[in-house]
Amino acid sequence: MNSPHPPPDRVAVGPNPPEWVRERVLAAGATIVEPADAAALVWLDPRDPVQLKATIASSPQIRWVQLPFAGVENMVAAGVFTPERQWTCGKGVYAEEVAEHALAIALAGLRCVPDRVRARSWGPSTGLSLLGERVAILGGGGIADSLIRLLGPFGCHITVVRRDATKPMPGVARVVTTDHLIDAVHDALVVVVALSLTPDTTGIIDASVLSSMRRDAWLINVGRGLHVVTDDLVDALRAGTIGGAGIDVTEPEPLPDGHPLWELPNVIITPHCANTNEMAIPPLGRRIEENIRRFIRGETLIGPVDLAHGY
Repeated sequence: MNSPHPPPDRVAVGPNPPEWVRERVLAAGATIVEPADAAALVWLDPRDPVQLKATIASSPQIRWVQLPFAGVENMVAAGVFTPERQWTCGKGVYAEEVAEHALAIALAGLRCVPDRVRARSWGPSTGLSLLGERVAILGGGGIADSLIRLLGPFGCHITVVRRDATKPMPGVARVVTTDHLIDAVHDALVVVVALSLTPDTTGIIDASVLSSMRRDAWLINVGRGLHVVTDDLVDALRAGTIGGAGIDVTEPEPLPDGHPLWELPNVIITPHCANTNEMAIPPLGRRIEENIRRFIRGETLIGPVDLAHGY
């Protein structure tokens, strides 16, 4: 039977929680209970909105749900989020690791590392430096913040493109809205996509944007595959419209064998590994523990889902 008003230190965890999650919940001072007796739920399967909806429906007294990933578009599509309880996700949890990956593949592309890896003879002297160059970052969240910090020693002129241009961002030359996307990317040597996936950002990188970029520019996508129109990207890479692309996410995903992107020499493809399980467990564990502590104390939670905008 559901407890109508369970205390905030009663937390359910599911489905099939590993021991490290249970340890973090207990370390926060909570007691692990069944969903019917819980005030909060730590939900670990971001790909199963149906089971989550069923759990919430059978335990309406749950006042807060913590999700593990930053991307919650499938939960939005399934109508999981409702305003009568608090929802938090992994927003910002993996920013450091993903920003590191974005910088790594950008530098590898500019320095022609894929060509060097495949080479069996000395070859020409080629490559570009990122020092003092212009960089455009699409997205103003945790990944952008971390990448801006990592780019500090390079002395880059950074433009951030985001929904709200009024928020100050230290280390950035300018912040503009997506209405100014073409202007933001046209002189950037590196364009990094680090957005949440919403209807407004789906297909945001298309032929018109690609054609406005520098011919030596590299496009780096660590957001979602659907941010980029794949056929347009293939055409741009084949035509030399841009210098190259480093993509950790694709559409479709996984990228099937034989896809044209695999055959192009000016592409670096990594299999959605900017943040691996080994990297993810420590920061996610810290976020779960901290948010439970905050919930018990009645404090503001970290990583709230923006119900109005779907991320």
